[in-house]
Amino acid sequence: MTVNRSPKVNLFGMKSWFQSRGRSWWLSGLLWLAFIAPAKAAVEMRVAIQDGVSQITVGSSTRAIVRDSSGRNLGEIAAMNAFVAAPTGGMVKLDRWQAKQLWVEPTAGGYVFIGNRWYRGRTQVVATGKGLTAINYVDLEQYLYSVLGGEMYPTWPLEALKAQAVVARSYVLYQREHSANNLYDVGNTTSWQVYKGIADETSSTQTAVNATAGQVLINQGKIIEAVFHSSSGGHTENVENVWIRPLPYLKGVPDFDQGTPEYEWVRTFSRSELSARITGVGNIISMEPQRTTPQGRVITMRVVGDAGTRTISGDVIRNALDLKSTKFKVLPIYEPTAAKGKANLAPRSFQVQGNGYGHGLGMSQWGAYNLARKGYDYRQIVLYYYKNTALAKIQVK
Repeated sequence: MTVNRSPKVNLFGMKSWFQSRGRSWWLSGLLWLAFIAPAKAAVEMRVAIQDGVSQITVGSSTRAIVRDSSGRNLGEIAAMNAFVAAPTGGMVKLDRWQAKQLWVEPTAGGYVFIGNRWYRGRTQVVATGKGLTAINYVDLEQYLYSVLGGEMYPTWPLEALKAQAVVARSYVLYQREHSANNLYDVGNTTSWQVYKGIADETSSTQTAVNATAGQVLINQGKIIEAVFHSSSGGHTENVENVWIRPLPYLKGVPDFDQGTPEYEWVRTFSRSELSARITGVGNIISMEPQRTTPQGRVITMRVVGDAGTRTISGDVIRNALDLKSTKFKVLPIYEPTAAKGKANLAPRSFQVQGNGYGHGLGMSQWGAYNLARKGYDYRQIVLYYYKNTALAKIQVK
């Protein structure tokens, strides 16, 4: 996918919206938000790289110290060397060392090797009832160097990357406070935020993170759950229309993703393929939305087949058909009869026409891309997509 081209976009009323708000709302400076960090001056994230595995490779780019849970020095791993950790009797065995949990701490600013990737920070390997869990302890800002490269194209405009940095920082700190367990704060997949270590870092992602260091979005003095998505297909959603709990900052707004690769899409399925993926009704005859959100996302759909009828949620259908979003409609395609040109009763295939990529909540990444290309800065972008919020800078205590 080429992202340096200039997609056409209609910024209907965006300029006047910013002019009506004025500039004082962000030029007045950042609020300050106290943030308690354990042990160290910086905020250290605990990111699960692998969880519940039977073995995992762990190493270091520089000489590394191996410690047990009490901090006792057990030995060293030579530079550019690694060992396979495995569970044994409720303990972690790594080469000649064995303990309930082991730490690998590179010296001289080295990187740790976990699984098949390099990461900043240090590694903790813990034995659990499921096997081994490998956790990367990494500075928040350095964690974001990688997240930006995993969640947004590093070649995109810097203001879009800076917006993503603020959003990603807010999101992960919210998860750290509300979803962490006794082992880790977040995972490393799309269910959390994509985190692949130094492989996804670039000079542009580092610049964007450093330029916004410590900045988060708050509502009523608290960091928000700053969820985001690729493209809304024209308009983002109120959170209560997609999930359950209403939030004052996740409100639908007109998006600016027109002309981008995810704005609209089409998938075609043969009747047999569709009927195999959506079962329980026999051969599918029709699929009609039963309930939708105000912006057209399918909440429930009535599926009619030659052996019955089912009402299925839009999320279930999206997963079954591997669609980009629940903002779609299904059109039957009929085979004309040879005699009179009339359609047979049973469709021969179905075309799924959709818009957007993702849940449609919070910031649209392609919308941020287009706005940044038009000259809007990251503060304008994030405060547009997250209503009733302010920018704050965390003060670590």
